[in-house]
Amino acid sequence: MSVTIDPRYPSIEDLRQKAKRRMPKFAFEYLEGGCNSEINLARNTAEIREVRLQPKYIGEYDGADLSVELFGVKYDAPFGMAPIGLQGLMWPKACELLAAAAHEQNIPFCLSTVSTSSIENVAKITDGRAWFQLYHPAEEDLRDKLVARAADAGFPVLVLLADTPTFGYRPKEIKNGLSIPPRMTLSNIVQMMQRPSWCAQQLIAGKPEFASLKPYIPKGLNMKHLGLFMNKTFQGRLTEDRIKKLRDLWKGKLVVKGIVTEEDAEKVLSIGVDGIISSNHGGRQLDAGQSTIRPMAKLAQQFGNKMTVMLDSGIRNGSDVACVLASGAQFTFLGRTFMYGVGAMGKQGGVQAITILKRQLQQVMEQVACKTVADFPQHLIRE
Repeated sequence: MSVTIDPRYPSIEDLRQKAKRRMPKFAFEYLEGGCNSEINLARNTAEIREVRLQPKYIGEYDGADLSVELFGVKYDAPFGMAPIGLQGLMWPKACELLAAAAHEQNIPFCLSTVSTSSIENVAKITDGRAWFQLYHPAEEDLRDKLVARAADAGFPVLVLLADTPTFGYRPKEIKNGLSIPPRMTLSNIVQMMQRPSWCAQQLIAGKPEFASLKPYIPKGLNMKHLGLFMNKTFQGRLTEDRIKKLRDLWKGKLVVKGIVTEEDAEKVLSIGVDGIISSNHGGRQLDAGQSTIRPMAKLAQQFGNKMTVMLDSGIRNGSDVACVLASGAQFTFLGRTFMYGVGAMGKQGGVQAITILKRQLQQVMEQVACKTVADFPQHLIRE
């Protein structure tokens, strides 16, 4: 489907700047922020952009094909929408708007356990083609209920999150008193009053909440006790036994997100997962860790012919997508980029961001004479 780019926002950075002017400060800082000193947040993108591709200008070239087959489904581009929590707090109905845009443009949309739209609602929007990302609950009963709902909704892929054995220490969120709904400090009230479009849309949308978890949250909890409930419900790290039980329970494709070492990749491969996403939660968990692009070449070389190797964290534009694919990833996911789109343009923003990424990626492919996504590693300059 051919879409015209709105010339007011021809780049992802243009969308970002507009979104910053439309979102309350606490919401935008939640979207952009990382943990601790935000070192790994910056490192993710910076090291992707150290990758170099070799141009090729002389010779026959039939054009670029952006499509890719992933877990038996053909998508129109080699990128999808990463799971993001609290989407509806950052921009009203953002989760629903992005799910609809992804479905329209035929790219995968991954729903977070802690997003603001339910499994069933997103399934309706995407005709059951969305993926579901699971924060592994402490109790098996809740795990089984969430997994059963995702299966009943027809979701083809379950993404198991590995990189949150503890929640990241994020000073901006602490300072802003971020919760659902946001703590009504004077500062937050002033910030919301300065964003009338956000306020108006939020009044129409209603109070954001953890929609998929709503049936399991005791009624009447104040914000303090809701926070304690969430910490207790989703505490603890993944173990091989937990992954094995999910592998037995889930009949669709199983992906583990947050894998950045060969040791962990080998463990999940032996259990029978179908893919991994090299991710560090967008720089929101371990400031002293490495970027996700750094281990990609080894992960792709060792495991790329045994399971699907993907990457998120740090990717912002189409050129970044190209660099990640050239480094060996078979597919990519972006999160903040699409939130910039809806924050800037509302309903049209998701498609605008997707269209920009496609155009940028196609232009890179034409510069280096890359015919298909799978050919990208042939165009990497190896130093």
